[in-house]
Amino acid sequence: EDVAEVNLSADIPTRNVLHGEDGALYPAVTIAIAKQPGKNAVDVTNAIAARISEIKNVLIPDNVEVTISRDYGATAADKSNTLIAKLIFATSAVIILVLLTMGWREAIVVGVAISITLTITLFASWAYGFTLNRVSLFALIFSIGILVDDAIVVVENIHRHMQMGNKKLSEIIPVAVDEVGGPTILATFTVIAALLPMAFVSGLMGPYMSPIPINASMGMLISLAVAFVLSPWLSGKLLKQPAPDKTANTNTGSEVKPVTENFMARLFHKIIGPFILGKKAKMARWILFIAVMVLILLSALLPLTKLVVMKMLPFDNKSEFQIMVDLPEGSPIEETQRLLVELSEVVKEVPEIKDFQIYAGTAAPINFNGLVRHYDMRSTQELGDIQVNLIDKSERQRDSHKIAVSIRGQLQKIAQPYRANVKVVEVPPGPPVWSPIVAEVYAPNAALREQTAKQLLALFYKADDVVDIDIMYPDDQEKWQVNIDRSKAARLMVPYANIVDAVSTSIGGKDINILHSDNQKYAIPIRLQLKEGEKVDLAQVLNLKLANQNGKLIALSELIEIEKTLMDKPVMHKNMIPMIMLTADMTGKLDSPLYGMFSIYNSIKENNLDINQYLINQPNGTEEIAVLWDGEWKITYETFRDMGIAYGVGMVLIYLLVVAQFRSYLVPLIIMAPIPLTIIGVMPGHALLGQQFAATSMIGMIALAGIIVRNSILLVDFINHQTNNGKPFQEAVINAGAVRAKPIILTGLAAMIGAFFILDDPIFGGLAISLIFGIFISTILTLVIIPVLYYAFMHKRFEH
Repeated sequence: EDVAEVNLSADIPTRNVLHGEDGALYPAVTIAIAKQPGKNAVDVTNAIAARISEIKNVLIPDNVEVTISRDYGATAADKSNTLIAKLIFATSAVIILVLLTMGWREAIVVGVAISITLTITLFASWAYGFTLNRVSLFALIFSIGILVDDAIVVVENIHRHMQMGNKKLSEIIPVAVDEVGGPTILATFTVIAALLPMAFVSGLMGPYMSPIPINASMGMLISLAVAFVLSPWLSGKLLKQPAPDKTANTNTGSEVKPVTENFMARLFHKIIGPFILGKKAKMARWILFIAVMVLILLSALLPLTKLVVMKMLPFDNKSEFQIMVDLPEGSPIEETQRLLVELSEVVKEVPEIKDFQIYAGTAAPINFNGLVRHYDMRSTQELGDIQVNLIDKSERQRDSHKIAVSIRGQLQKIAQPYRANVKVVEVPPGPPVWSPIVAEVYAPNAALREQTAKQLLALFYKADDVVDIDIMYPDDQEKWQVNIDRSKAARLMVPYANIVDAVSTSIGGKDINILHSDNQKYAIPIRLQLKEGEKVDLAQVLNLKLANQNGKLIALSELIEIEKTLMDKPVMHKNMIPMIMLTADMTGKLDSPLYGMFSIYNSIKENNLDINQYLINQPNGTEEIAVLWDGEWKITYETFRDMGIAYGVGMVLIYLLVVAQFRSYLVPLIIMAPIPLTIIGVMPGHALLGQQFAATSMIGMIALAGIIVRNSILLVDFINHQTNNGKPFQEAVINAGAVRAKPIILTGLAAMIGAFFILDDPIFGGLAISLIFGIFISTILTLVIIPVLYYAFMHKRFEH
């Protein structure tokens, strides 16, 4: 009677990889190649593509298809080329602005100043150790308007003095540069004081954002030197002395035309006059103050009413996303692959799909998102992954986030019969976190932790728009424990080692020899084991018989007993404190994990659950039942906390700089008063365009503080300058706005133009909105409020 079958077959696979393209699936092998630090990603990927072409049909057989599924070098090249083009356009737009407002000669001077400043800034950035990447290029585009400010102020003042008198150009330039020299130097350092503290943001966002404040600050210093050295020299070479103006006041080059002869002066006399002239001026100033405070309050209420949504960083339009699949523990690889193939049918229907890869029982090549989430460890049979690659964003209408959201419901519906957890995971726009919403449950013992985690899990499912919910706590798994009766085995003279060998060989197999073949490169193992179907319940194992020392056959059922128990569950620790972690994501209209997290936070309170909630510090885990909220909340808190501190430090530095310049403790407060005005433009701008207020938006607000103070300094310095030259204080206040309006508006427009070219970027669009709307509103208000405010506080001092 036959007792065994002999057949030649491969091991049953415990992992599978499939490649999907053009509606078909193919067995595949994935090769991931990473670049060394400091190497150019574009050069590396181009070299790899060239090498593949060389060995095709040489080392790679002609029946093996090679597909490059993810090319981050091409992505980097596309982004850098696009941003370099925007940098050129932004620079050209600023030069055209100067051309239209001052003339072609002045435009050449400003254009040369920008080009040299950018060139030296790029060299300084390289010397500092920055690479040419998306953030560093955005820093330069963002800085265009700020870097050109010094040159515009200097050239515009030279231009203005040329229109005022009959002096030679060689006499005009030193006077004009000297007139704006002090306020321009001070204004430059105030912008640096506002930006540079951001370089000290801690956590993951620190290295991510540091090129912005560092590059901008270096550029400001370089632009200051260029404005005072190169621009005056070039102006002397290029600018042409205008024809004599008989109506100009030739007594002094520092005086402006009389109010009646200048349109801007007449305009500002009508605008500012009611606030400083006449008996009702004081009442008008109070009305203006109240109106501005109401606008600031209404703007600050926009985030509270959710008309402006707060988020760490908006989703970027990537060319990929992943579908992570978790089946119940112990599920076979066949079931995992079957579910993944079913899910891929939904993926195939996505019109923007390029191709996809299925990974069953093994991890996909680790990507940026997997660095923190440790996706490289997903290598058990019940875990799967679909890597979805999209066509280029220029060829599709929808962004990657909308595509991912659109298929989530279908995928989860297919997964329900399998009791599987399916999550659609997008590449994070900034530093990755374990999950957008993370709750860590702590309790004195395992039973309380499990009970609390399940209570919290129920609240997760009840929360609106909270999706991709998961708990890092395994289900109960049955364990079959084989207990050998040693005393009975001894009486029946069956060696203990033989019993162990029989059981392990039956279940796991045992290589008893090898077979050599001329057709095989490697020796073939001869493996002894039970059939796969007979391993299911160990019944066949118990029927096996072993010969004792006397040659008598003894059934294993007489020697062993199968005890069915539950496996011990692993305990997850954080800082050596045991906890259970729950994760989730947020979708829907708000699309910000912060709102989902605080919705669950409030639900715990409303349900009167005996759970202490922590937002910052980790609980000790031994004295109370507690929840620590982590995920995107933590990085958002740390980033905005550090940026808030940087903002405060910047304000202190600006105050000290202005105190040193004006030798007054009151004047700096007047000069810095317009800083809150930026919120009147920033928040309504985000609400109007439907943009989330993100960390990049905050960068724009911080930069605005320095820009607005620059404008205030120019106005106050001019008022003092005019008053010292004998002008009545009221007339000096009105003339300040009239004379300084042009350089202030020009520098504001230059900054807005630079921001306009990054307005369409998903991540840095918030920064652009902050600059565009903030500069627009605050510049208009500053031209009115600073002269009025300065008059209100200082008129008694100057008039007596």
